[in-house]
Amino acid sequence: QVQLVESGGGLVQAGGSLRLSCAASGRTFSNLNMGWFRQAPGKEREFVAAINWNGGSTYYADSVKGRFTISRDNAKNTVYLQMNSLKPEDTAVYYCAAPRRVFGNVILTTGGYDYWGQGTQVTVSS
Repeated sequence: QVQLVESGGGLVQAGGSLRLSCAASGRTFSNLNMGWFRQAPGKEREFVAAINWNGGSTYYADSVKGRFTISRDNAKNTVYLQMNSLKPEDTAVYYCAAPRRVFGNVILTTGGYDYWGQGTQVTVSS
């Protein structure tokens, strides 16, 4: 089992920044690829960013590329999502996620993840 707890969401004006954190416990975090997803009202949950187990590879949705940065600190069992130049369309509940399988290929869809946090709300006002 992996427990994930997100934090750092809030209300920000368009053009502003937020940094989300996701603290993991329960398994060897440093062996796990990690992902960030988001879900806006009335929409399906969508991929935002992912990072491989050692931080050497990162992946982004086209909609956030160049504005968001995913990173991790394996010593702190934490993955981060730095969000800059936020837009109203970034408004959503943001979730971090982890797969059951260690190492392996990074998956960019919700089906590749088995453990989810409770989510943190990000609201961007225009």
